[in-house]
This record gives sequence, structure tokens and C-alpha cells, in this order.
Amino acid sequence: MYVGDPGFLLVILAMILGLIASAAVQRTFTRYSRIDAHLGLTGAQTARKILDNYGLTNIEIEQVQGRLTDHFDPRSGVLRLSGEVFGSRSVAAIGVASHEAGHAVQHAFKYKPAQIRGALVPVANLGSQLLLPLMFAGFAFQAFNLFLIGAVLYAGALAFHLVTLPVEFDASSRAVKYLEGTGSLTSEDLGGVKKVLRAAAMTYVAAALASLANMIRLILLGRRR
Repeated sequence: MYVGDPGFLLVILAMILGLIASAAVQRTFTRYSRIDAHLGLTGAQTARKILDNYGLTNIEIEQVQGRLTDHFDPRSGVLRLSGEVFGSRSVAAIGVASHEAGHAVQHAFKYKPAQIRGALVPVANLGSQLLLPLMFAGFAFQAFNLFLIGAVLYAGALAFHLVTLPVEFDASSRAVKYLEGTGSLTSEDLGGVKKVLRAAAMTYVAAALASLANMIRLILLGRRR
């Protein structure tokens, strides 16, 4: 069925890249979780200092369950850090906490790509959920309109993943800039932080490529009808 289907091959390659990126971030995070940074602060304390530096004293920091579940919730104005980041003084914890604090700063100062990504969340969720049902229904009932609706909705998911890239890169850039400004980290510490953040960024690149591959396959399938 998939012999000679370049779209399907693109999807498989993107999936493999995603698995490689996910394994890389796990491996890098684990490695630098074992090395304490010279900053002398926990992930939570580092995030607090960054937020306070920008006058964001109203943003709370909470600990959450799970591994690499760290995120900033703009709806509640809460920065949530996993246990391995919240109370750890490791290079990995400092990097991840600073990155998430960067997202809070983006939200506070209305960083445009972050606003666009937030607006695309419901469209992306809907597109991801309805794509397969609409495709199957379109093929089963020979209803090209259903297939087309699915493709349009999925375009919203693709846009979400694409706009996520500058948002994530900017948050990491803010994190590194702040940490460099403290002068409290060695070059080895900063190098470790950058490696952790680069590995994490690759998972977003892989997700964007996977969405792009799926979109290309949808277009190719549509042209065959």
C-alpha cells in the first residue's frame, strides 16, 4: 500500500528523528542532572530570581509530578517545575528552570510569537484529534470535502508547531543570557546548560518536521483523488 509513497516515507523519517531527539534529551538531561552547578541555587530559586529580576513577583512556582514536565501555565500564572528540577542544584535543573522562566517573561512582555502560539492551541488540538476520523470518513464515503476539512484543520496544527520554534529558541536565549550575566557559572556549567537546552529544542524541531511531513502527505493524497 505504501510502496512508492514519498509522503509516507517522509512521515516515517520524521518519526525516527523524533525518537532520536527524545532519546537525546533524556540522555543529556540525565548526564547533567548528576553535575551540580557553581551557581549554588536550586532550579526553583534560579527561576524565582529571574522572575523577580523582571518584576514578576506575582508568578508562583510550584512542584509537579513527572519527569521533564516543567512548564509555565499562562492561564493561572504559575511556573511548574518537576521534582528533578525544583529542588536540584544541577546544571540540568538550572537550565530547564531558567528556560521555563523565560516563557513567563515572554508572556508578561507579550512576546508576539508566544501570543500567536497561544491562539493556535485550540485549532491545533482540534486538527490533531479530527484529522484521522475525517480522512477515514472522506475515503470511506468518497467525500473529498471531509478530507479537505481535515487537511485545513491539520494546517493549524502545523502552524502551531512552526511558531513553537522561535518561542522555544527565544526562551532558551533569555535563559542563557541571564545565566551569563550572573557571572556565577563556569564555562563548563554554561556549556552544559546550552547542551541541555539544545537537546530539548531538537524535540520541537522534530515535532515540526513530523507535522510538515504529515501535511505534505495529505497534499499528495489529495492530489491523487
